[in-house]
Amino acid sequence: MHTSLVRRTLVALVAIPLMFTAACGGGGGKVVIVGQKFTEADIMTQLYKAVLDNAGYDTSVKNLGARDIYLSPLMKGDVTISADYLSSMTEALNRKANGDSAPKVASADEQATLTQLNKLAKKDGLTALEPAKAEDANAFAVTQKFAQDNHLTTLSDLGASGLSVKLGGNSDCPQRADCQKGLEDTYGIKVSGFEPTGFGSQATKDDLVHGVTQIGSVGTTDATLDKLGLVILADDKHLQNAENLVPIVNSDWLKDNAKAKKALDKLSAVLTTADLTAMIGKVDLDRQKAADVAKAYLKDKGLI
Repeated sequence: MHTSLVRRTLVALVAIPLMFTAACGGGGGKVVIVGQKFTEADIMTQLYKAVLDNAGYDTSVKNLGARDIYLSPLMKGDVTISADYLSSMTEALNRKANGDSAPKVASADEQATLTQLNKLAKKDGLTALEPAKAEDANAFAVTQKFAQDNHLTTLSDLGASGLSVKLGGNSDCPQRADCQKGLEDTYGIKVSGFEPTGFGSQATKDDLVHGVTQIGSVGTTDATLDKLGLVILADDKHLQNAENLVPIVNSDWLKDNAKAKKALDKLSAVLTTADLTAMIGKVDLDRQKAADVAKAYLKDKGLI
């Protein structure tokens, strides 16, 4: 699941000593928020920071990179909160508990996956809070013209059309159940060829724009698609697992910090995929600072 996305996988890295303190206390205290090193993670950690600052906490952000750097400190309480992904975190903890070949427990069902995640997380002293409406999942894009000319809004539409399409994506896409195999087996899409141009890469998007391919593997929060004249076809048969943004917190800290949970849950209830995509565009395309974009969004929503 999402093995093409380095940002969401456990990779073998040398452990880095972490000297952070996450103080407890119902009236506030020091909170260390961790995330990974890309724009979306920067925005999420800044959103968490701003709502917790507003709730009276003394927060700091450490965007550390891969999950295996921050997972152990999070379990120990040396850091407090991570900005994570629902199914990816579920499967990371599943592999940790049951081995790399463990049967998958995450699914397209958000609530069922959240239940599985909290069962696994409890063993490690972690708790997943309410997932956001916002989701960064694998998706498939076509040009707006191709969609309009062939009356396509969903992947089922493409399968029913009988059109043969060339696909662009990560090199392992042809063998994956959530990529080419899924398009063929679940949707009946006729894939006539494959270009190993990468997941959501500029090369994948350029090939779509220039007609080298007709469908390409991208992420649902890619802020460049609209400007490139690309549109995502809806995954109406739920080929992809739920990848809602979700705060993962140290359980011991959470016991004394219901106020923090309330603040983060309010954010999750409001934040949509479209909102997150728009914020990513402001950072990546308009060169605004993630912290400024996050604060402006929260003020607009009445959350700070």
